Amino acid sequence: AIGNASVPTLFRLLFNSTNSIMSDTEEPEIAVEAEEPEIEAEEEEEEEFVAVGGATEVKLFGKWSFDDIEIRDISLVDYIAVKGDHATYLPHTAGRYQKKRFRKASCPIVERLACCLMRKGRNSGKKLMAVRIVQHTLEIIHLLTDQNPVQVVVDAIINSGPREDSTRVGGAGVVRRQAVDMSPFRRVNYALYLLATGAREASFRNLKTMAECLAEELVNAARGSSNSYAIKKKDEIERVSKSNR
Repeated sequence: AIGNASVPTLFRLLFNSTNSIMSDTEEPEIAVEAEEPEIEAEEEEEEEFVAVGGATEVKLFGKWSFDDIEIRDISLVDYIAVKGDHATYLPHTAGRYQKKRFRKASCPIVERLACCLMRKGRNSGKKLMAVRIVQHTLEIIHLLTDQNPVQVVVDAIINSGPREDSTRVGGAGVVRRQAVDMSPFRRVNYALYLLATGAREASFRNLKTMAECLAEELVNAARGSSNSYAIKKKDEIERVSKSNR
């Protein structure tokens, strides 16, 4: 039929076909224009969410606030990291705190406690397990004392660090013990070591879980009770050093 048609008829057919093609291609543009307001609305919702989320308070495990934590020993304020930039949602910052001397003083104190639990060899590197134990410990402390468990941890560390120790002095076969003052940084390190060791020994071959033993150790140490392994060892160290003055 097209071969018998005249030239004007062919032009008319081509014009109609191009119009139909253009109309087919224009239809999706209308659909895109209709979808644009929805996309803009989603972007506005995201911006509002970010604005609200930025104003939220940092809480450990989403529950325990750092704002009202008080460090009652002025000498340890610089070495117990709980406020400002050291407030974290989880005690797992993946920081490289062993690369330089004294850098671990800036590590959040609850994370340092979790790291002390990763002993002996069978527990090496199991950070998530240690974090879970610390989380359960804080819950138990809150049930036992009805206080902010982070404050209990800080008080336990302050009470458990020995203030005086004895060292070996002399040479050429003549050795004696000499009492020396302990630096604030070593006090914090030693307190964490004693607390973790006491909890580990209490839970070994025992029905009590590690979290329960650690919570009991921290509560007793925060109260200054002699039932705490850390308090007993601290008193022993200070008694020996006093005799060597």
